[in-house]
Amino acid sequence: MDNFYALIARMKNIDRWALMRSVTRENVQEHSHMVAVLAHALAVIRRDVFGRDCDPNAAAAFALFHDAGEILTGDLPTPIKYYDPEIMTAYRKVEAAASEKLLGMLPPEMRPAYAPLLAEPEPEMKALVKAADKLSAYIKCIEERRAGNDEFLQAEQKSLDTLRGYGLPEVDYFLETFIPAFDRTLDELGTMDYREPTLNTLSEKET
Repeated sequence: MDNFYALIARMKNIDRWALMRSVTRENVQEHSHMVAVLAHALAVIRRDVFGRDCDPNAAAAFALFHDAGEILTGDLPTPIKYYDPEIMTAYRKVEAAASEKLLGMLPPEMRPAYAPLLAEPEPEMKALVKAADKLSAYIKCIEERRAGNDEFLQAEQKSLDTLRGYGLPEVDYFLETFIPAFDRTLDELGTMDYREPTLNTLSEKET
């Protein structure tokens, strides 16, 4: 009953992109954090830019736990998971069973708070988190390409095509507004914006 958080902490031991040669390895814990950040962002865009009712905190919480079942099932490679409807349906059942098992590891008093997070969310929230999940994958592909790894080029294009195909204005807004920055260097992002010390600036510090 008391194993829930210890198992959640082991998400960092599950590698993603198992069939791909990666410059930087990514685990499920790292991925879940990024998906939560992106789901929160998409929800804020939906609410504050497009004026539709949406709860960013709920989106982030759902995203944090969207892959929790993989602690027990592992990360099945995408080409296998979506090979045909029968495999996908069977895997969904395995994921649901894993989530139920995780939920049973919490004290009964805490289960109602976590049951919605480990279950499938309502359709609009599900679509938002799914889009954040794909955005995270797309960003990973960009990072690998920028590191000189062409292993992810096809996955990058497919991810972008999928994102555009969702027809979600929040996703289109994010792609247009924020994605270009992922192709910039650290200097171009402005974090290294500083002046070289000169005699004048040294004199100013002394005074």
